[in-house]
Amino acid sequence: METLTTQLMIASKTGDQAAFDQLVQKLSERAFGVAKNLVGSKEDARDLCQEAFMKTWRARETFRDGDPFLPWFHRILRNTCFSFLRKHGRIKKSSLSAGQTDNGDATDWELVDQGPGPSSDVEHNETKALFWEAMQRLTARDREILVLRQFQDLSYREISHALDVPEGTVMSRLYHARRRLREFLEPHLDGALSDFKHGADL
Repeated sequence: METLTTQLMIASKTGDQAAFDQLVQKLSERAFGVAKNLVGSKEDARDLCQEAFMKTWRARETFRDGDPFLPWFHRILRNTCFSFLRKHGRIKKSSLSAGQTDNGDATDWELVDQGPGPSSDVEHNETKALFWEAMQRLTARDREILVLRQFQDLSYREISHALDVPEGTVMSRLYHARRRLREFLEPHLDGALSDFKHGADL
């Protein structure tokens, strides 16, 4: 995926619309998953994905040959989502400050969609609802890094590139995010974390 998308982006730099259309097709589902988990609303997520792809096309000439495309695109998508949340008063700028520590960066997301996350498994709806309620109580940085690792299956190296932080920082943030999520969930789930993807790692 990384090699193919990077090749398509390089082709897009020259104005190859067909290559960019293929790039959008390859990334649409993945981008929607990230945006949905960040902003909570399916409709908003679709709009934000379209906006992020338009920004990518407009900024195509600034993409540097030799750089991986996916982290570059993720920064565009996450900034688009963060701008949307700030505009609608659902995130404070302080929660995005790079200088804050894991224990001092807290501003909870306030999401539009208060229901469970993107899952169609009716049998576990109550558990999933509790899970997504807990996710909504996490800070901006906690929520983002869990989305990237748990639901997008990015490696530590890929997350490091996407967030422009050292891998050690990724590991630290992920550890603390998982710990805080577990603290929210344990009083209610009583071991049901295994119902979720990568639940054993949380």
